[in-house]
Amino acid sequence: MDIRNIAIIAHVDHGKTTLVDALLRQSGAFRENQAVAERALDSNDLERERGITILAKATSVEWQGTRINIVDTPGHADFGAEVERILSMVDGVVLLVDAAEGPMPQTKFVTSKALALGLRPIVVLNKVDKPDAEPDRALDEVFDLFAALGADEDQLDFPHLYASGRAGWADAALDGPRSDLEALFRLVLDHVPAPRQQDRADEDFRMLATTLSADPFLGRILTGRVESGRLRAGATVQALSRTGEKVEQFRVSKIMAFRGLAHTEIEEAAAGDIVTLAGMSRATVSDTICAQAVDTPLPAQPIDPPTISVTFGINDSPLAGRDGKKVQSRVIRERLMKEAEANVAIRVTDTPGGEAFDVAGRGELQMGVLIENMRREGFELSIARPRVLLREEEGRTLEPVEEVTIDVDDDHAGAVIEKLTGPRKGELVEMRPADAGKTRIVAHVPARGLIGYHGEFLTDTRGSGVMHRVFHGWTEHRGPIAGRRAGVLISMEDGEAVAFALWNLEERGRLFIGAQERVYQGMIIGEHSRENDLEVNPLKGKKLTNVRASGSDDAVRLTPPSRLSLEDAIAYVDDDELVEVTPNALRLRKRHLDPHERKRAAKAAV
Repeated sequence: MDIRNIAIIAHVDHGKTTLVDALLRQSGAFRENQAVAERALDSNDLERERGITILAKATSVEWQGTRINIVDTPGHADFGAEVERILSMVDGVVLLVDAAEGPMPQTKFVTSKALALGLRPIVVLNKVDKPDAEPDRALDEVFDLFAALGADEDQLDFPHLYASGRAGWADAALDGPRSDLEALFRLVLDHVPAPRQQDRADEDFRMLATTLSADPFLGRILTGRVESGRLRAGATVQALSRTGEKVEQFRVSKIMAFRGLAHTEIEEAAAGDIVTLAGMSRATVSDTICAQAVDTPLPAQPIDPPTISVTFGINDSPLAGRDGKKVQSRVIRERLMKEAEANVAIRVTDTPGGEAFDVAGRGELQMGVLIENMRREGFELSIARPRVLLREEEGRTLEPVEEVTIDVDDDHAGAVIEKLTGPRKGELVEMRPADAGKTRIVAHVPARGLIGYHGEFLTDTRGSGVMHRVFHGWTEHRGPIAGRRAGVLISMEDGEAVAFALWNLEERGRLFIGAQERVYQGMIIGEHSRENDLEVNPLKGKKLTNVRASGSDDAVRLTPPSRLSLEDAIAYVDDDELVEVTPNALRLRKRHLDPHERKRAAKAAV
């Protein structure tokens, strides 16, 4: 059967997964009356809750006798390693661009990767039925982006379609019939070349492992594109590392291929197809699975280095072990090593003492997803504030810089620019009108300056601003950046918080906890209205007397507490603070719970 391998790439929320849904439906992958969840490929719980794609997923459709293998890729920069690996096993890409927003930071990131690999994109201007859509402007901006990224003449001569993934149509003309996606199917068949690997069917078997996952029945399974030869189930093959060392020899217990949403077992894998193999015990991502006669590994795509590091430690608070079942450092280490094995963008190292581990990755969202997955698996953790990784080069200290794109109401543009270019040491690159009453701001800001900024940004823009960020490059270290300005309210007692005590503390700042919640000495229960930390007693009840005044026994009415999300909590804590993460709770605490130890540590740090 004729084959086409394509990836769908775009900025986050430009409609990749929704378009794949429509392609599956119109190709006949679903029965007409079949109940299928919206965004069918986002099967992970976190993906459904957050409305984003975290893991790349493959599927396939058949159209007029041709099998089209489609890979849906993540849009967030934090999961860019997934995109880089996937692009190395496809022959074409469909670049989706929101007709209202135009190219965004992640569009630039994924497009640069695709162009560097020599792929010729098909541009789909999606969501043209939105009231604020400007498809012609968006198309011009895509051409300018391609030119700025050094596209060659073939790549600049890209075909384009106008589409609405949600409505399920794509047309070459903006005023076309808008009935179905046949124009997109035809363009993929005409524009994307068949896998050149199909000409190598008589050579020795070779396949580059692109993604790793686990199956409860099959164990480790690796997915990739067959570069040459054929492979039958039961054959014995070997795995070579990127440097050519033999990792292991194993018998292939099962070969599976993507047929619609199903993972179907097949007897033989042929050159050019995207398949999944089972049977290995040590082979991992970027290894070459090949016949035993092969001694040279396939080249693996280099991965951008991690930019931030977070320390994962055991939970040693007074409430440790009450929620989770997995609390030992040995179990935490095993889980983190397993994650690093499957995700090449994550690097795990032990710290002195062995009770904590440094986990380096692409960004706060990626770390937040890992921590959220672990807490749902029953882990208890203590998480430190993220640190930016620096690089030494020719005697200079370099730090990572991110390109930040912000769409904000005109009234708030000044406050945002002041915060980014002042205390956060950013450089303004571009400022121009966007939609009616909106301004688009593009700035290059040190990654250090963006840690903890999102909450402040939402406050400054009254919740109306939208911020996107992507790794831009390395620059000379720009000096100290001020951290959080406000101090915190610290509990001086163990027990259950009392409503009357919290009511009296409201004038001291905003609270993070409510009445009847368990607290302990050294736990952070709120943010102080001033710059210093303040120890308070949230257990102090109302003194009972036999004198009653009118209205003195009215019920206490508390302001609802501020509940920080996991990412917000990790970005909020200071260097001497930790986030206590359990399956059922998020708590902020001081690293040293005893006040005397805190004072000694503060003196030693000076």
